[in-house]
Amino acid sequence: MNYIADLHTHTIASDHAYSTLLENIEYAKRAGMQALAITDHGPGVEDAPHLWHLLNMKSLPREIEGVRILRGVEANIMDMEGNLDIGGEVLSQLDWVIASFHAAACPPGTVEQNTRAYLGAAKNPYVDLIGHSGQLSFPYDYEAVVKVCKEYDKVMEINESSTIVRVGSERNCAEIARLCKKYEVKIAVNSDAHFALSVGRYPNSSKMLEEIGFPEKLILNADLDRLMGYIKDKKIIHSIVSTVQKSL
Repeated sequence: MNYIADLHTHTIASDHAYSTLLENIEYAKRAGMQALAITDHGPGVEDAPHLWHLLNMKSLPREIEGVRILRGVEANIMDMEGNLDIGGEVLSQLDWVIASFHAAACPPGTVEQNTRAYLGAAKNPYVDLIGHSGQLSFPYDYEAVVKVCKEYDKVMEINESSTIVRVGSERNCAEIARLCKKYEVKIAVNSDAHFALSVGRYPNSSKMLEEIGFPEKLILNADLDRLMGYIKDKKIIHSIVSTVQKSL
């Protein structure tokens, strides 16, 4: 399987990551990536950059060293209703928004509570991707969330880093992938890189997807036109939502 983008990466703007943006771009290019999303943490965790980091992303070129730059964030799910730590007025200015659970921002709940939170996040018009949800610490009803992602045209993540730092999550990730295949829900295979050498490299995730026969057409970051078309469509939705909210 060929991939053209890494849609979940961290720079030293997140204190527990170790590479600069330019270093990540260099290794993205080496890995054959045509696009790279910058997705440092939202303010719900202590090591996050200031919100100005997100608002100032407009100063970044759209392309660096032949790699398209997507301005993004990994927002934190803050409660069991799926509310995020960043509002729509900021998220609407970004290209790519991940919603993830981190225990430092929101302690794990029951299966029912975690499911409700993921459902709320998936229904947020500014959210594109449900991040690393295969982690053991936040169990939820996979099928219910995958179905809502289908309804709202959201993307489920297959997170390569989970095979390293979230030990035991491989089986969960495979089950999520199987359900996405069943219901024809888009996925994105990402590194969640905290060090440049990991950018654009997904050996464990790729092997798992091949084993279950996951269709290439559902992998958002396997085709550049597919990816950019999705982002363009979401921007139209963001514009409509913002207009409606301003009129209220």
